[in-house]
Amino acid sequence: MPRFRNIADLGLATGLRAQQPDEPMSLNLFDRLQSSIADPSRLAIETPEGDRTTYGDLVDLTGRMAQALVARGVKPGDRVAVQVEKSVPAIVLYLATLRAGAVYLPLNTAYTLAELRYFISDSEPSLIVCDPAVRDGIGDMAQEAGAAVETMDPTGQGSLSALASEQNAAFATVARTGDDLAAILYTSGTTGRSKGAMLTHDNLYSNAATLVEFWRFTRDDVLLHALPIYHTHGLFVGTNVTLFSGASMLFLSKFVPDQIVSLLPRATVMMGVPTFYVRLLQHAGLTREAASNMRLFVSGSAPLLAETHREWQSRTGHAILERYGMTETNMNTSNPYEGDRVPGAVGFPLPGVEVRITDPETGVTVADGEIGMIEIRGPNVFKGYWRMPEKTEAEFRPDGFFISGDLGMIDARGYLQIVGRGKDLIITGGFNVYPKEVESEIDALPGVVESAVVGVSHPDFGEGVTAIVVRSSPEAIDEQVIMAALQQRLARFKQPKHIAFVDDLPRNTMGKVQKNVLREQYAKLYTIAAG
Repeated sequence: MPRFRNIADLGLATGLRAQQPDEPMSLNLFDRLQSSIADPSRLAIETPEGDRTTYGDLVDLTGRMAQALVARGVKPGDRVAVQVEKSVPAIVLYLATLRAGAVYLPLNTAYTLAELRYFISDSEPSLIVCDPAVRDGIGDMAQEAGAAVETMDPTGQGSLSALASEQNAAFATVARTGDDLAAILYTSGTTGRSKGAMLTHDNLYSNAATLVEFWRFTRDDVLLHALPIYHTHGLFVGTNVTLFSGASMLFLSKFVPDQIVSLLPRATVMMGVPTFYVRLLQHAGLTREAASNMRLFVSGSAPLLAETHREWQSRTGHAILERYGMTETNMNTSNPYEGDRVPGAVGFPLPGVEVRITDPETGVTVADGEIGMIEIRGPNVFKGYWRMPEKTEAEFRPDGFFISGDLGMIDARGYLQIVGRGKDLIITGGFNVYPKEVESEIDALPGVVESAVVGVSHPDFGEGVTAIVVRSSPEAIDEQVIMAALQQRLARFKQPKHIAFVDDLPRNTMGKVQKNVLREQYAKLYTIAAG
């Protein structure tokens, strides 16, 4: 697999036009994007309603929006906090923020006003863009942070769009170095305080350029874009990769199975979370014929069940390509475009990215086949955590490898497999139990839809292995059947002390199972039983 020595090599490898020696030294992501546009009249974004935006339109619209940002006092390096629904003008706002030399800070649209207060006070943005419905509620916290407030509704209309429409499209993109900040994305904060991951222009460009090449994107591709755009997957992977390849996207406001199936014949690529694929498999219209124009289905943001992988291939003839990324790093590894896409594995390191597995305590690299901490080094790895120098230092090794917090192993064929988060490791009676191993055995049983295994405080063992299971029906399988099966497959210390059945597992907006919620829900399970 090729290794790129530097960022310039990435551009050359993907066919993107490299900056020439006599050109101004701006490595602003937008400058790089604009210089790669070969045909301004080419379609960039289309909505189901028929709205069409060309690459030339994007340049003009982002120029007007950048002028509006400057008019509202945004300066290079300032943060622009954005909590708006998905729309084409929201994409324009993202790109315009980069053009203005500012730092884009997308916020989950599900966050409440109480939750927003932390992000705004921590990031101290100069401008907050929000839905008109919450304008009044944000007013006080914006005043405390010294921020201006503008609005953008789900259609992309609002005070900021109105201001932008009055501006001139000619805007000189602010020069940035590759190490300047382009965005801050806050981690999900499932344990403790959410951290703002600082991503540079080089971070975003290197990953986009690599994926254009690795996933074989061309200007003839059409991405079916149904992901949210406040997250790495939908914004930096889906959007950046499409634009840097000169391709186009069918831009959907949200995931609706009927709409997805109807649009498959017009698309060539879809990116989604596992929930997308599970729900589409329940749709009668998902057939080989419906997917015959597609060349690639990508899944990420959460583990894809091997059963889902196999069923999808059987129904459509396509093997889903799983990859592994993080808020702090964008994409790290990918199953191959050509070659075996192994169910349950996330493939090999992307070009230019290094991955190693280490002992969590010593940092010493472990042998292939052994479970340890996944560590990553490459041009995709973030600059650090916003205003958390001690946390940043603690998460990096002296040689520059980022300690991901994810547990994994490299199998005999060199594929990376994710075992779980380090915090999910269960220590019971002095033995280490990796939840993924137990979950895989339970998920393989007939009648089980999926499972989650967590450690819960136990008076005798420290932590009790606890399984929460979703089954196809109450009659499909019971605790005795599961326990009997596991006795033949797992060492006694790995077997659950208790199995609970639920209708659904709690998930965040990107489809990840929230094990912290399960640990809280069952926190007193064994103390109550003992009492």
